[in-house]
Amino acid sequence: MSQTHQTIVQLLSQISDKKEIRSYLNRFSEVGKTRFAVIKIGGAIIAEQLEETASALAFLHRVGLTPVVLHGGGPQLDQEITKRGIDTPKIDGLRVTQAAALDAARDVFFGANIKLVEAIREQGVAAHSLPTGVLEADYINRETYGFVGEPTLVRQGMLQNSVAAGAIPIISCMGIGPGGQMLNINGDSATRALVAALEPMKIIFLSGVGGLLGEDGEALHSINLATDFSALMAADWVHSGMRLKLQEIAQLLENAPLSTSVSITSPEGLLRELFTHGGSGTLVRMGEAIHKYSQKSELNKAQLIQLIQTAFERSLTPGWWDDLELDSAYVTESYRACAIVKDFGGTAYLDKFAVLEEARGEGLAHAIWRRIESNHPSLFWRTHKDNGFNEFYAERATGSIKRGEWTIYWYGETEFARIAEMTGKIANLPATLEAI
Repeated sequence: MSQTHQTIVQLLSQISDKKEIRSYLNRFSEVGKTRFAVIKIGGAIIAEQLEETASALAFLHRVGLTPVVLHGGGPQLDQEITKRGIDTPKIDGLRVTQAAALDAARDVFFGANIKLVEAIREQGVAAHSLPTGVLEADYINRETYGFVGEPTLVRQGMLQNSVAAGAIPIISCMGIGPGGQMLNINGDSATRALVAALEPMKIIFLSGVGGLLGEDGEALHSINLATDFSALMAADWVHSGMRLKLQEIAQLLENAPLSTSVSITSPEGLLRELFTHGGSGTLVRMGEAIHKYSQKSELNKAQLIQLIQTAFERSLTPGWWDDLELDSAYVTESYRACAIVKDFGGTAYLDKFAVLEEARGEGLAHAIWRRIESNHPSLFWRTHKDNGFNEFYAERATGSIKRGEWTIYWYGETEFARIAEMTGKIANLPATLEAI
C-alpha cells in the first residue's frame, strides 16, 4: 500500500464525514507554511507517548500541514538534577538555573529533542533538530534567577528554511542570550514568543489527560473566553494548575488574530481535534458573545436567513419565517452561528442549528449548545441522514430513532409514551429547506 493511500486510510478511519476533512484541510492550507500551528509538547508526553506523538505529527506533514513544534523536558530535568544532586529552587514558578543546572538542562533538552526528531523520522517524515538558535533571549534577572531568559526574538528564517526543505522544525526551550550564552526559557514564555511571531491559526498543547477537566472530571469540549472566562475564574473548582493554564491561554489569545484558537488534546486525539466538528479535547478561543432572543422582532431577519441558507447551502422553504413560533434563538454577535428553538406542542424543538463553514472549528457550536442545555432541560430535533453534524448530535443526545431519511434525537425526556408521540409527529413535519 502506498504511503499516500495509508495516510488517507488512517484519516478516514477516524473521521466519518469526508466533507469535514476537505473543509478543515482547505482552511488550514490557506495560511502561510509556518502559520498552520504551533504545537507545545511537554516532557511527560515525550517520555510516555513518543510513538503516538510522532505518528500524529508525521500524519499532519503527509497531508501538507507542517506544524512548528516546541518541546519541554520538565520531568526529565527534575530527575536529572536530583541524580546530580543539584539544588534548583523555584521563584514565582521559574526554576533558578545556575551553571550546574544549566548543564543538566542542556543535556536533557538536547536529548529530548533528538529523541523526538528520530521518532518522527522513523515514521518516514523529515524533521530538523533545532534545540537552540531559533529563540534569542535576555536575562530576566541574573542575580535572582541565574541563566534564565525571556525571549526577545524569534528567528523565523530558520523555521522557514526547515519547512521549505520539507521538514518539521523541532525546537527546545533553550535560547541564546548576550554573547552567545545559552539560557533556559520557561515553556509558556517560549510558546508566547512563537505565537506572537508566527500568528498561527492553531496553538496546540499535547496533554496526557487530553484536555482541561471540568467539575465532573471530564474534559471540557470548548471554552469561549468572551462568555466563559469570568464565570470560570469565579468557580471554586477552577484552581491551581487549571486556573494558571486558563490565564496563560487568555494571555496567549489576547493579542492573537481572532482566527487563532488553542486546543488541549492528547496525541491520539490530535487528528480528531483538528479535523472534526466534535473534536477531541478542549478548544479555547477568544470567541464572541452569544445573544439569546425570545421575540422574532428582536432578530435581524435578513442576516439570520442568510446565515441558515449559507450554512446549509440550500434555500429555506417559502413561509418558514412567517410560520416560526419562536421559543428562543441563540445567535452569535456576528451572525455566524445560531440555534433556533421553537415551541412544538409544549415541547422545545430545535428547528435550526447552523454554523457557517468559515466559523467551524472555533467552538461556537459547543458554546451555543451549552446555552441550549442550560435553558432547555429537554429537547427534540431531527436531522437528515447526510447532515455533517450527525456525529456531534449523537454525542449530545440521550436517544435517537430513524424514520425514513430523518434521524430524530432527544435529550432530557424519559417517558416512553411522550417520546413515541413526539418522534411520530416530528417525523411527519414538512421539510423547511428546499430540495437540492
